[in-house]
Amino acid sequence: MLNVAVIGLGDISKIHIPAIQNNPNAKLVAVCDTDLSLEGTVEGAAFYTDYHDMLEKESLDCVHICLPHYLHYRATKACVEKGVHVFLEKPLARNAEEGMALVDLEEQHKDVKICVCLQNRFNETVEKLLELVASGEFGEVTGVKGLVTWHRPKSYYDVKPWRGLMKYAGGGVMINQSIHTLDLMQLIGGEIKSIRGSIENLVDYGYEVEDTAIAHIKYSNGATGLFFATTTNAANSSVEFQVLLEKGKLTIKDSVLTKALADGKKEEIIEDAKLPGAKFYYGASHAKLINHFYGCIEESSNDYIHARDAQKSMEMISAIRRSSEIKKEIKMEVYQ
Repeated sequence: MLNVAVIGLGDISKIHIPAIQNNPNAKLVAVCDTDLSLEGTVEGAAFYTDYHDMLEKESLDCVHICLPHYLHYRATKACVEKGVHVFLEKPLARNAEEGMALVDLEEQHKDVKICVCLQNRFNETVEKLLELVASGEFGEVTGVKGLVTWHRPKSYYDVKPWRGLMKYAGGGVMINQSIHTLDLMQLIGGEIKSIRGSIENLVDYGYEVEDTAIAHIKYSNGATGLFFATTTNAANSSVEFQVLLEKGKLTIKDSVLTKALADGKKEEIIEDAKLPGAKFYYGASHAKLINHFYGCIEESSNDYIHARDAQKSMEMISAIRRSSEIKKEIKMEVYQ
């Protein structure tokens, strides 16, 4: 039985906590948040306002970190240095530099596991897509497209102002809403040679972070990628992810994977499990990844999403941001 704790009782913790409670091999023994009004809201778990205090007093196997981005590194470091495994909600950090510090931390503490919550890798459609691409049935990848068109009103930032400030969030739509798509683009396309990108604020909310980003990606294997993300859409639409191959096209849209061959005929292959309610666009794979990571802890397996894996999308974000600033293509070798 794993003793588990959660640091941060904000929106995303409501996805983590049921997954922990539903795992028969885990027990949620403690939670931590600076908001005293949340004490007693998680039945059966001791409540703390200081995670250092919690780490001292509780015997923990794994801590879920569900904090604002700027607290990810310091909270992860505190847990790892106590020998406690970490399940870290995305993003890895605020930027590529801070992300590399977490990669270094991971290297320095090889006996402690840090799993980053890029749960869309565990969507049924993505798992099947990866399988089909790897099989070679459709030939080599020639192109990848990732589209995220969501909606965030001004109140989204007003209620939690850290989300709109670079020093706390590290960015907007790229790091917060579309990092999963960037992660899949590098996972499918492979090593990236260069990126030319542009970021913009299409609505004037008075905050620093970008609401729209676009990028053209050149992969080392000769394939290209198109990335577009915005939070200025009228509503939260399903993410669209498409892979062009020599002998066909694989598309995930509305949480369904379809294939289209040379004759243009489409065939549905598999559909994702979905979250109920308004947060359907989160996807339903948090629990799959959490359960998988717990298994890795119990079996001493390294088959999970490491900090070094999550760092790749952080480097993509930094390259897009830098490219937008200087209006030039960025060679990804600068991050190697």
